Amino acid sequence: MKRREFIQGATAAGVATAVVAASNFPKPAIAQGLKQWKLAMSWPLNSPGLGTSGQRVARNITQLSGGKIKVKVYGGGELVPAFGVFDAVSAGDADMYQSAEYYWQGKHKAFNFFTTVPYGLTGTEHAAWMKYGGGQELWDELSAEFGLKGFLGNSTGTQMGGWYRKTINVLDDFKGLKFRMPGIGGEVLRALGVTVVNLPVAEIYPALASGAIDAAEWVGPWHDLAFGFHKITKHYYYPGFHEPGTSGSYGMNKKLWDSLSKDEQLLVSTVIDAEAHNQFAEFNARNLGSLNVLLTKHGVQLHQYPKDMLIKIGEVAGEVVNDVGNTNAFTKRVYDSFITYRKQAITWAKIGEQGFMNARALPFKYS
Repeated sequence: MKRREFIQGATAAGVATAVVAASNFPKPAIAQGLKQWKLAMSWPLNSPGLGTSGQRVARNITQLSGGKIKVKVYGGGELVPAFGVFDAVSAGDADMYQSAEYYWQGKHKAFNFFTTVPYGLTGTEHAAWMKYGGGQELWDELSAEFGLKGFLGNSTGTQMGGWYRKTINVLDDFKGLKFRMPGIGGEVLRALGVTVVNLPVAEIYPALASGAIDAAEWVGPWHDLAFGFHKITKHYYYPGFHEPGTSGSYGMNKKLWDSLSKDEQLLVSTVIDAEAHNQFAEFNARNLGSLNVLLTKHGVQLHQYPKDMLIKIGEVAGEVVNDVGNTNAFTKRVYDSFITYRKQAITWAKIGEQGFMNARALPFKYS
């Protein structure tokens, strides 16, 4: 679809008109002295964390701009389908999206690395690579090809391994399962004999409840409790090897971004950056209480993947990530940057955060 240009018009009284409408919904409009933006999300309005975060970003942009930029938020399926937000913003049918970049791997495999990859980086490490390790620059280069400007929107931290209708004890138990899992994590499971499907969050519960799928992962205790997966099955696995530190994203139409003043660009990027920090803290805080509720009030059973399984899955993950990373010349650049940073991060983590975690877990009295 041809990208739409924003059209600014004004009457003698200073009232602006909107843009040309050539689709089923109105095009974004810029009135004289007032910018009106549409933010399309991949999740429902008011969904915990993700949905509420997008709504908070919209409110803050509107408020801090003094009302000169008004952002209206649409949940998944309201303006466009949940996985249609990328195309809508690229085409100019919406101004911004909130989603996760690995949903766009069908457009370019490199998008996976800007969200998460199995056995990759933690949330803190991923943010560091994006901001100080060259990740953002690579993302900007790729997104520009699609008429977009990307922003790091949040981090869920390490996710859970998923909900299973039956226990998983050996690798062969994966074979034949129908599992909802996106990104390269899904490719790893496919290599292990799993039938992988990718569903928007609103479709996960009915698919799991009906038996259309045998297992599903969403995020972690906070979100999984809210969506009620514990009502279907009690088998909850960890760790989330497939998503060790998942980064959410915002995307803006690049022509719109380039048309903004420096002050407006700073306002938008600062609001999103502040929300990313807020979300990382909120995910960690909310997961604590939600896990306790799942275990004590709903009888959920935690299962840790056996060590031998994690090693084998890690080996397969390394092969799959390598294959994806060598898909084409640009993806190879992203892969090389990511892997180089991962090696450095592992070295530091062993003596830094992981070293401290090991010390904190020692059997001594503290309180």
